[in-house]
Amino acid sequence: MTGFAKRQCVAGGMTVTVEIKTLNSKQLDLGVKIPQRYRSHDLEVRSMLSRLNRGKIDFVLSEILTSAGDAQLNRELLKARFSELSAATKDMGVAVSDGELVTSLVRQPDLWFSGSFDDISDDDWTVVASCINDAIDDVEQFRSHEGAVLEQDFVKHVDAIEQRLNLIPQYESGRIDAARDRIKRYFADFAVKEVDPVRFEQELIYYLEKLDITEEKVRLQKHINFFRDTMRDEEICGKKLAFVAQEMGREINTTGSKANHVEIQRLVVEMKDELEKIKEQLGNIL
Repeated sequence: MTGFAKRQCVAGGMTVTVEIKTLNSKQLDLGVKIPQRYRSHDLEVRSMLSRLNRGKIDFVLSEILTSAGDAQLNRELLKARFSELSAATKDMGVAVSDGELVTSLVRQPDLWFSGSFDDISDDDWTVVASCINDAIDDVEQFRSHEGAVLEQDFVKHVDAIEQRLNLIPQYESGRIDAARDRIKRYFADFAVKEVDPVRFEQELIYYLEKLDITEEKVRLQKHINFFRDTMRDEEICGKKLAFVAQEMGREINTTGSKANHVEIQRLVVEMKDELEKIKEQLGNIL
């Protein structure tokens, strides 16, 4: 969900710059910085940004004079800032002359304006709003490119999990014989001479049922298919993919705990490693 965009336009004799930066976040976290005369449009700006859906979004709108010919000084704002800054320097014991304070303050671009200090006009806002929407479009395009790269990465790791899942059956056929031989060795170690073959087979079946991983394999394959379908068919799917990945991990872990076979457990470890690589990137998906 990372992204960046910067757009400029001219409105009301001012060059307006719009910057948007987005970072990963589970929710929509908006940080909006706009000049005072745009405050009446604050909710509208936030509504426009909400179509980015998720992420920590820093939005900055700034403006400077297109030309200095008709510049006006906001005297009231200058006086207010001078008073605050003068009081602050005295409290901190910093020796600053009034002239130095004024020189510093008049460099602030929002004290100057070529026109009225009232709220931005409707016509000028239409121009600025279009600029904001263009910047949002740029962010979405940036995200789409990043998403395409991540999709390829997900496909690679999901394919790797499926490949290892398909290798498990070749190691399952010998598990029954190995279990039967192991139980017989236990009987021999404890000097058990007479064993009811029917009861022995019943106990063996019960034991093997505890180790059966057929359901886990079937569910894991379904989760893999669902993960692929979700990536392909849904535009906003980050939270759903995270849930599916969690379920995939559950089946892989259960398979490992039931495996009782060194090669199957090795495959389980490799599947878990591939799944962790998927989880690391899921925070980047909307």
